[in-house]
Amino acid sequence: MDKNTTTVDVVGETCPVPLIETRKAIKKASPGEIIEVLGTHPASKKEIPMAVKEMGLEIVDIREEGDVWKIRIKV
Repeated sequence: MDKNTTTVDVVGETCPVPLIETRKAIKKASPGEIIEVLGTHPASKKEIPMAVKEMGLEIVDIREEGDVWKIRIKV
């Protein structure tokens, strides 16, 4: 794993935990860092990208593998 990547594992968590944990990681991150969020809650998969865009940050990638989705955010 890249040293400039922070992983937030919220698999099995439901709202609002995934969004709260994502926001915490973003606040701690340095500019240019990638936050990788892993989760399973369908509503969070939609809410996190909306919140990230409102913060003026970039969604690098959104992928789904089975029941788990991964959202990569550039801070």
